[in-house]
Amino acid sequence: MDKIRKAVIPVAGLGTRFLPATKAQPKEMLPLVDKPVIQHVVEEAIHAGIENIVLVTGRGKQAIENHFDVAYELEETLDRRGRTEDLRLVQEITHLGQFSYVRQGEPLGLGHAVLCARHAVGEMPFALLLGDDVFDEADPALGALIAAYEATGKSVVGVQEVPESHVSRYGIVNPAASGSATWWDVTRIVEKPAPAVAPSRWAVVGRYVLLPEVFAHLAILKPGVGGEYQLTDALMEMAAEGRLVAAPIPARRFDTGDKLDYLKANVEFALKREDLRAPFQAYLEGLVKKF
Repeated sequence: MDKIRKAVIPVAGLGTRFLPATKAQPKEMLPLVDKPVIQHVVEEAIHAGIENIVLVTGRGKQAIENHFDVAYELEETLDRRGRTEDLRLVQEITHLGQFSYVRQGEPLGLGHAVLCARHAVGEMPFALLLGDDVFDEADPALGALIAAYEATGKSVVGVQEVPESHVSRYGIVNPAASGSATWWDVTRIVEKPAPAVAPSRWAVVGRYVLLPEVFAHLAILKPGVGGEYQLTDALMEMAAEGRLVAAPIPARRFDTGDKLDYLKANVEFALKREDLRAPFQAYLEGLVKKF
């Protein structure tokens, strides 16, 4: 069985939910404390054993490419000033993995973005990570999907249970009927169903391991709502062929595309920091008393 060596991360979205902050900078570069969201996603892939990162970019995303590139002037200045720790942090970013970039010329949906990476991926299985979802590093996220792929040889969608009132925000898969404690066969995916007709509360949450056969399905898709090509439509075909499983993700998830969840992520990531925890916790406790 082929190892998962490549990850595709689509970063071509406009980030309109965070305007005006994202008018002139990519939403993926918004920080969680002092590290941009996109770096957290890349590091998750690297920690899962992935070596090559394919970023699907679009207009106005140069800051992302620059972030993972060498910054000669900055590095030289830090070195000259003896700021060795800052220099180490900057240089580590460049050496996280092997980066390549493909361009999505038009915002035609997630399915189209994945299809744009076809030639960069080749005929190998790959991980797909959506940049809005950031997972707590204390528990495995992508690693749970890779384990399910290695056990089954099938494509995998990462899922988590959501409140019944939230099922209409996600693609929802059928509940477990066969498989194991760590994966089950997917026979059905319903995109953003009403709670009354949802097959379960297991929502697809932005992590996938996909066989290259997904590209053949994406290549013949018809555009859906808004003229966009939906990855879910290709996944439904793979489920019908018995080629798709779901793997629960145990890690805590933050939807950084949602303003409230983004704020929660900043608070919790700050509280995990040795250098910030005590003073920040004291500040929060005082804030609670004040309000």
